[in-house]
Amino acid sequence: MAAAPRSVVILGSTGSIGTQALALIARNRAQFTVSALAAGGENPPLLIEQAKRFDVAIVGVAKGDRKVLQDALPGVEIIISENAAEEIAAIPTDVTLNAMTGSIGLKPTLAALKIGNNVALANKESLVAGGPLVVAAAKPGQLIAVDSEHSALAQAMRSGARSEIARVILTASGGPFRVREDLSSVSVDEALNHPTWNMGPVVTINSATLVNKGLEIIEAHFLFDIPYSKIDAVIHPQSIVHSMVEFTDGSVIAQASPPDMTLPISLALNWPERLAGAITPLQWGTSQRWEFAPVDTLRFPAIDLARRCGEVGGGAPAAFNAANEEAVAAFISKEISFTDIVEIVDGVLSQIGGEVSAELRDVHDVSAVEENARRVARNMVIRRGRH
Repeated sequence: MAAAPRSVVILGSTGSIGTQALALIARNRAQFTVSALAAGGENPPLLIEQAKRFDVAIVGVAKGDRKVLQDALPGVEIIISENAAEEIAAIPTDVTLNAMTGSIGLKPTLAALKIGNNVALANKESLVAGGPLVVAAAKPGQLIAVDSEHSALAQAMRSGARSEIARVILTASGGPFRVREDLSSVSVDEALNHPTWNMGPVVTINSATLVNKGLEIIEAHFLFDIPYSKIDAVIHPQSIVHSMVEFTDGSVIAQASPPDMTLPISLALNWPERLAGAITPLQWGTSQRWEFAPVDTLRFPAIDLARRCGEVGGGAPAAFNAANEEAVAAFISKEISFTDIVEIVDGVLSQIGGEVSAELRDVHDVSAVEENARRVARNMVIRRGRH
């Protein structure tokens, strides 16, 4: 007898991960159903199309025209609220996919965990900003990684006992500028043109600055309870090996696949089982070149900066992420240069460093840290814009 399809709720359904997840589900209707969708509200036509195609019962948006949505989706419950994603996340389901961008995903993550849902987490900022809160709320096995690097680690870790892990190595493509000498003249369009991955704009910029890899180091620490001293990163331009686990006997187990987010999404939705035919595998009939190189932390200081924030703990990672979100937004709107992004993040942390090391007790503590970091970052953006 075939197993009943898994019920899925998707937060951030109109974004990059959300649309890829729905495309996967559309090809595997016997395995999955979609019960509810949440989105920011910037793309009503796409959200309406998704809701109709998957016959969802509930749709939530942070902002939007209720009449437009209700007329297009008769019989569907419509939620329009700043807290819509949090309300949708609290719906009982087999898997909640949090594909939101930014630390606004923290409250929905906590809501889904509290109700007992398994959470397929693509919203790394949940763990960066509120890692201690998320870890405390999650039961064993309830958090499932969607990021390709952490999905790879979860798979590779199956090859040995926990006590046998010597260190883990996250791979980074290096972004489009790893060999470019002058980074100060990088344009927004250039930064948004990633050489191997198809991602949303914020994640693409973060990949170009290597902030993304810094965030992923913090994420790996919380997901797998690994000390920062045992988490490394290496440049791998081809983005085929997604992460590696080095064991105490000297062996290294790597997970390799084409750079396609469909694979980690499929594994997260179907965990711990694999979904047959999720992607086209690597082709071994042609020559391939896989390169690895150390990270140039002088040109790309974001990884070391993120690691230091992780080691400080408390609100430091939340401040790092919030300052970066403000700086990236300013870069995309052409208020600052590419190199200003990490310089502003570093400046914010230097200015408020003594205020962010305290233990995070609840989401209000996280919000306070973030608001302070954003305020300082915005002031720095304004000052740089005057020069």
